[in-house]
Amino acid sequence: MKIVLKNLTKVFVNKKTKSEVRAVDNLDIEIPDGKLVGLLGPSGCGKSTTLFMISGLQAPTAGQIYFGDLDVTQLAPEKRGIGLVFQNYALYPHMTVEQNIKFPLTNMRVSKKEADERCLNAARLVQIDNLLDRKPNELSGGQQQRVAIARALVKNPNVLLLDEPLSNLDARLRLQTREEIKRIQRETGVTTVFVTHDQEEAMSISDFIVVMKEGVMQQVDVPQKVYDDPVNLFVAKFLGTPPINVFLGEIRDHKVYINNEPIMDTEFEDQEVYVGVRPEGFVVSDKGVLSCEIYQLEVMGRDISIISKNPASEKPTIRSIVDADVKVPASGIVKFNLKPNKVYLFNRQTEYRLGKEPLVKPEEVSETEATEATLEN
Repeated sequence: MKIVLKNLTKVFVNKKTKSEVRAVDNLDIEIPDGKLVGLLGPSGCGKSTTLFMISGLQAPTAGQIYFGDLDVTQLAPEKRGIGLVFQNYALYPHMTVEQNIKFPLTNMRVSKKEADERCLNAARLVQIDNLLDRKPNELSGGQQQRVAIARALVKNPNVLLLDEPLSNLDARLRLQTREEIKRIQRETGVTTVFVTHDQEEAMSISDFIVVMKEGVMQQVDVPQKVYDDPVNLFVAKFLGTPPINVFLGEIRDHKVYINNEPIMDTEFEDQEVYVGVRPEGFVVSDKGVLSCEIYQLEVMGRDISIISKNPASEKPTIRSIVDADVKVPASGIVKFNLKPNKVYLFNRQTEYRLGKEPLVKPEEVSETEATEATLEN
């Protein structure tokens, strides 16, 4: 089921002060049928609010929501054909796993025979069919998560909505469960919207990611494209582990300078810029173009993490990742060449990446002029 959001906006009003907060601001996006899309951003960016508007739990202040060609903006949640998995699982503690999974079918008045069959199929899909007689408190966090997913899938929903479903799990279990979510989505083919603040989660399982900040969509594309081709400094900083290194730089006579060292040529005109360099974009060389002072080395098996300093760095230290067989001095000055495809230039005032069209604020254009970001199959 294709999902289309048109000019979707949610404004919360403080009853006492009458002040307004735009949790979601003019969101235009099309989610193709059968795809898994990650809504990604920091806390308070509007991603969960967007999910709750899609589900029908919250009404939008403005805009429309379509499932296929059907406008569901005013439809009650139970009439939208959705499966919703909450962050805290929301299982009934007094019921068995089987009863929890069947609960939506009871409300739908599905016959016992069909309910038994659908429950077993859903349990097998998430690989908990051997746990049907247990209570939630007898299950691990990962198993409880699978029960919640089975309960959402047993309704045969058109759309599956997951609100930060892995945040309560430990690191190893998160890895296993996100792999399971991807497998389940592929097997069912149900259109899925996955909310997370963890960029590694979003990039690993999503067909597309939507990066949000303060209610506004910043960029939407396949995960690797967003990582390799960020439109602004926020997106560049938000994606990547370790995060991108940012320097204060300037362009003079079509050369980019960091701390008065010319690091590369450019087609852009003279201006002050932020220079972003991914950790994997550094190459140790005696004739390197960028000089840094070594602070610490971390040997991590196949890689060495070089932690160094440069007066132009936005943060106290810079982190560079190089192969473990590269000879790196233990102290003193290290020189780097930079891989051009790992270096990004951003306007110092607007923070837009040079050469990218800036995002136009919704209030600056008419509704018909607003550009709709569309995810293509």
